[in-house]
Amino acid sequence: MWWRLTRSQFGQQVGEKNKEALKAIVDSGEIPGLLAYAAGEPIAWCSVAPREAYPALERSRTLKRVDDAPVWSVVCFFVAKAFRRQGIMVPFLRASVEYARKHGAKIVEGYPVEERVRLSGSEGYMGVVSAFRKAGFVEVLRRSETRPVMRYLVGGQ
Repeated sequence: MWWRLTRSQFGQQVGEKNKEALKAIVDSGEIPGLLAYAAGEPIAWCSVAPREAYPALERSRTLKRVDDAPVWSVVCFFVAKAFRRQGIMVPFLRASVEYARKHGAKIVEGYPVEERVRLSGSEGYMGVVSAFRKAGFVEVLRRSETRPVMRYLVGGQ
């Protein structure tokens, strides 16, 4: 919900109210992202949708639009602790691109962080640059030393 709300809205409904807001999105029929499963259990989450679903991106100096091209955005990952550092992000990114393509996307955009020696569990929530590169994304703009804007051109446009 971080990217879907203003900071004050997010703070006012932190915790259970944000969970309820996400459930309301699901209940409305909108698909707010993808789940990954292992042995029938959900182990990871990726938030992917048309950029317009994430108005907070527009308020970010670092992540504002590159151009007027319509894009889908990958803004958030969560991987269960037992499954971290096992390479799940690359196939999950590929699945996100495929999902976006099936829904009409021509460009999928991500905003990963540059890896340092070791990221804490929450620092990589938008993904890491190396995984995006391995999944075929290329850097198109960098307004921050640690957070590039990366794109995948669906169909190799």
